[in-house]
Amino acid sequence: MSALPHTPPATPLPRYRPVSFGVTRVSLREGAPGVRYLQADLPLGAFARRVTDYLVHWAEATPDHTFVARREQLGGGKTGDWQHVTYAQALGAARSIGQALLDRGLSAERPVVVLSENTLEHALLALGCMYAGVPYCPVSPAYATVSQDYDKLRHVIDTLTPGLVFAADGARYGRAINATVAADVEVILAQGAIDGRTTGTFESLKATAATPAVDAAMHATGPGTIVKFLFTSGSTKMPKPVINTQRMWCANLQQITLSLPVLAEAAPVLVDWLPWNHTFGSNHNVGLTLQHGGTLYIDDGKPTAALIGETLRNLREIAPTVYFNVPTGFEMIAEAMKTDAALRDKLLSRVRMFFYSGAGLAQPIWDSLHATQEAAIGERIVMATGLGMTESAPSAMFVNSPDVRSGHIGAPVPGMVLKLVDVDGKTEVRYRGPNVTPGYWRSDAATRDAFDDEGYLCTGDAVKWIDENNIHRGLAFDGRIAEDFKLSTGTFVSVGPMRAKIIVAGAPYIQDAVLTGLNMKEVGALLFPSPACRAVAEAAGLGPDAPLADVVVHPAVRQRIEAVLDQLARDSTGSASRVARALLMAEPPSIDKGEITDKGSVNQRAVLKHRDALVTALHDGTAPHILQPGV
Repeated sequence: MSALPHTPPATPLPRYRPVSFGVTRVSLREGAPGVRYLQADLPLGAFARRVTDYLVHWAEATPDHTFVARREQLGGGKTGDWQHVTYAQALGAARSIGQALLDRGLSAERPVVVLSENTLEHALLALGCMYAGVPYCPVSPAYATVSQDYDKLRHVIDTLTPGLVFAADGARYGRAINATVAADVEVILAQGAIDGRTTGTFESLKATAATPAVDAAMHATGPGTIVKFLFTSGSTKMPKPVINTQRMWCANLQQITLSLPVLAEAAPVLVDWLPWNHTFGSNHNVGLTLQHGGTLYIDDGKPTAALIGETLRNLREIAPTVYFNVPTGFEMIAEAMKTDAALRDKLLSRVRMFFYSGAGLAQPIWDSLHATQEAAIGERIVMATGLGMTESAPSAMFVNSPDVRSGHIGAPVPGMVLKLVDVDGKTEVRYRGPNVTPGYWRSDAATRDAFDDEGYLCTGDAVKWIDENNIHRGLAFDGRIAEDFKLSTGTFVSVGPMRAKIIVAGAPYIQDAVLTGLNMKEVGALLFPSPACRAVAEAAGLGPDAPLADVVVHPAVRQRIEAVLDQLARDSTGSASRVARALLMAEPPSIDKGEITDKGSVNQRAVLKHRDALVTALHDGTAPHILQPGV
């Protein structure tokens, strides 16, 4: 991974709404053969001892300012007016809830498990746990509401041995709780009841009288205190419980702010659906709101055909100062903004930056957003991104220029050292810094396996220079090393970049792609269709209620996908960059099997494991409806 550390002349950029970047220069040093170390020249400096210090500060400085808000739930999927919780109210609730948790003798050995979507009760319970120094674990709601076997939820419960389980609703979560939570574990509900089980109420926690003991407990917490456990999404194995300490979280909030100073220029306003059981939604977005005294509007929408309407409704009403989403969300918003003037006007009125994470954003979506922005406001909104993981709290790198293209991840955050290691023809990035987890809870073997002999966290992510002649631009994502494979010819297939090409070429019809062909003669692909495929089929006469199985075999849809494969074949440079055969999936990725996360990211390894027979049939030619390029 060579690099010449000089800066060539800058090329003119399109006009962007002004955003400053903190890390403008980096330093690179040589290590052992095949090893280099990269870090920001900007120092980290001091950071907070505990996240609750921010809560206390803003409750005193701006007591009536809204910390979090959510629309009233009216039933039947309908929502009403916004319900607000101020910083003073949040602190009061945190002290009372924290006292109730202390009264129960809860601890890291008997933590709180949270089964809930993003709600006001969830937010206040989390603050109460933090205030009392009792670790908590927000669990993916899908483990209890979508899963049929509850294996992952049972794994979470068995691993953590909670002393208290909170659920948002007895009707929705009761069956899963009865199947996985022992009868002697206390269950608290925000609403409803569970047949055959005695439960307490969230209001009873909130009504507990706080004493000086809870304030003493808060002040006794410090950098080494465990705040929460966040489980990885898991691939072919069960999710792992990542220890999140106060040091990790506070250090990373400081690192994020130094890298993206725009976040500290005014109290941020977020409109956000990203789930709090993921580090992006919780550590990153909730943390930034607390750090800077901002307001987080909980978005009950989601980037799905059924729920995107709620997101668009919220964005027509609340103007964010920075907007976070995953690529699928931005794709839907980009399409909606083309014709929705009210959405354009409100969303673009004061937003300083868009930010995506969780997967790669296809360049055509990026270009569509910029075209709409330029037409509406005469300038572009910077589209920022970076790289990180649950184990790094989450942020390790950020882009540091408006000149961002799909795949760029940028420079390391201050205080973090990136170890760049040559592995099988690629460069793996490894992390060391105050924001990196000490390990996995009650999982000594997994912890040992996660770190190398120098104490760097092994990520499995591959990187390359954005510009080898200018290392200060930072890095680009080069796929997951574990996902790459060789054909039977010995030719190496780089999965990440090739998958990105397929999604770009297939926009807007291909939502995601999983590459196949390990030890085969040629590359294949399992393609997951987007809603645009159904629109094509309906325009050609297919009924709106037809199953997805009929959509993916419809001649009009097949014609569109075959055209994509033809284009990819014309652009290929050899067998490792040519999709020779593909199947359009009628079965969406499964949450039970770990094929997809709450954020919509497809897990390549899990899909290949659970659809092994289909992959074999694709490559031996026995699968029905195989698509092949005609060029």
